[in-house]
Amino acid sequence: MGGGMEVHKNRWIEEWNAGRENLEFNFRWTRRSLAVVGLFGLAVPILVYKGIVREFDEDAGRPYRKFL
Repeated sequence: MGGGMEVHKNRWIEEWNAGRENLEFNFRWTRRSLAVVGLFGLAVPILVYKGIVREFDEDAGRPYRKFL
């Protein structure tokens, strides 16, 4: 009834999907990947935490606490 509707595979999408499926096997630690992990895995969360704590302290009228 609805024939002639075969899927045409796109070569670039198939290559991209294969790369995503095998990422953990092909990943290599480089200086750049360590820098990205350090930035977004350590620095950004610490800065967000410090900003939130400072905002709560200002709202509550507490003096600035210098730790972390």
